[in-house]
Amino acid sequence: MQIYQNPSREKWNQLTARATSDYSEKLAVVEEVMQHIRQRGDAAIREYTSKFDRVSIETLRVTEAVLKQAEEELDSQLAQAIRLAAANIRTFHEAQKTVTNKIETFPGVSCWQKSHPIEKVGLYIPGGSAPLFSTVLMLALPAQIAGCREVILCTPPDPAGKIHPAILFAAQLCKVSAVFKIGGIQAIGAMAYGSESVPKVHKIFGPGNSWVTAAKQYISLNTCSIDMPAGPSELAVVADHSANPAFVASDLLSQAEHGPDSQVLLITTSEEVAEKVAAEVDLQLERLPRKEIAAAALAHSRTIVLASMEQVMDFVNSYAPEHLILQTDDAATLAAKVTNAGSVFIGHYTPESAGDYASGTNHTLPTNGWARSVSGLNLESFCKKITYQEISREGLQQLGPVIETMAEAELLQAHKNAVTLRLNHKD
Repeated sequence: MQIYQNPSREKWNQLTARATSDYSEKLAVVEEVMQHIRQRGDAAIREYTSKFDRVSIETLRVTEAVLKQAEEELDSQLAQAIRLAAANIRTFHEAQKTVTNKIETFPGVSCWQKSHPIEKVGLYIPGGSAPLFSTVLMLALPAQIAGCREVILCTPPDPAGKIHPAILFAAQLCKVSAVFKIGGIQAIGAMAYGSESVPKVHKIFGPGNSWVTAAKQYISLNTCSIDMPAGPSELAVVADHSANPAFVASDLLSQAEHGPDSQVLLITTSEEVAEKVAAEVDLQLERLPRKEIAAAALAHSRTIVLASMEQVMDFVNSYAPEHLILQTDDAATLAAKVTNAGSVFIGHYTPESAGDYASGTNHTLPTNGWARSVSGLNLESFCKKITYQEISREGLQQLGPVIETMAEAELLQAHKNAVTLRLNHKD
């Protein structure tokens, strides 16, 4: 990680740039894949699975027998851990349910808003380099709580054409409707357009690599809603003299190991902290099984040393990280100054890994600076709001002249007539 000492604000845009934020060069490939899936359905999905994932899949849908066998194949300790994490995630997301309130905005005029679940949703679970069964919990549990009628899941098969039993176990635990052995661009296309095997959905959720993100952005233009641009993963750590360099290094590496296109930043006011963390990163990196992946991510990651904590927080909000860890002696105070971040982890004993797995918050979060305007996944992501209004005759008599005046001023006579006819109507 290259260290930048007190960079000027003119350089902040350069230092907050992501390694992969422009997907335009990928769109030609994405469009080709999407067109073939629309035209040839399952056949195209199998071809691209063979081409991109280097595995031949005859039956795309995971059978009930394989699903039921998953728990038997799973280590009991892992199964128990998944159940506990699921309970925490369920508790947090059930608390997000909203109450429908009917409001009288004017005498005789009642308005209200009600959440309705999205009927058909598709979940994408990355699995190319690691079986991210935790993401099943993060996506499927809110979908279940929201009341989505059909929840399908796509995840890439391993070289043997199988899905990790932990993913299948989590899918069963969350009552997923169907699981398909499809990854990458072709998975997004299958759920967006539908095929002989895969149902078409109304909204697609889930993180992924730059190809998956490009595919999601493509289908969102005119075919299917998406949750957010999510991926590649990123993390910023704010550390002061009170931070444990080993803790900081472990957090940076926890995100760097996600993929070579991930990015991590350390932002501090102390050159000494920066140097100690750099030494710890080198030390811990050597012991990681995914060393090469993490090292590739570190190559375009940075350490920023600034003059004051005020500048640090300005930089953080400019960067708008997916994950933000505050390892300082006044972490709670700094947390109140965060305006742009996907999820915030406060204090020395709150690792980002907790949010990834079991604290209860959702780990599907906006990346590439989208945290400036987009929320992380939550219960409302799986719902749509419908507004209602009901006006009594007396209410319209009072409000009607206001509507008539406004409609006439906008030269919309039919709008005015819809009110005038009712006001002049005699029973």
